[in-house]
Amino acid sequence: MAHPKEEQTLIIIKPDAIQRGLLGEIVGRFERKGLKIVGMKMVQLEDALLEAHYAHIADKPFFAGIKNFMKASPVVVIALSGINAVSSTRLLVGPTKGFEADAGSIRGDLSISGQSNVVHSSDSVENGKIEISRFFKDGEIFDYDKVDFAYIYANEVF
Repeated sequence: MAHPKEEQTLIIIKPDAIQRGLLGEIVGRFERKGLKIVGMKMVQLEDALLEAHYAHIADKPFFAGIKNFMKASPVVVIALSGINAVSSTRLLVGPTKGFEADAGSIRGDLSISGQSNVVHSSDSVENGKIEISRFFKDGEIFDYDKVDFAYIYANEVF
């Protein structure tokens, strides 16, 4: 079962990554880091969901472009779990603008744009919970033991 210190975070693999065939590369980076996939599915995003997810920018002039971009193809939403999962994924993903992201990060290696930046990652533990509940229904998030937990986190969590 989940360790008491585990956090959950949402990742959206965006249309540009799906179209470019980067799904496996991106998922693999999260798995190699040691994060546990507790939910994953492909969905076609609709206006209501996008308006809720991007409520903080819905009044901006560029929002219509983002909405159209996010509806251009299906996306893959992933719920990840792990100790310090939010900060770990933010580090792996890199800054929003691909051209500002360090080499080695997902955006630094795989994007050069601000909008076509291949992934979304929750920015806080609280938003991770909100976003996961927005994209996943009851019964779509799994709680299970991962056999490599002790090898990934060592003594620092026990």
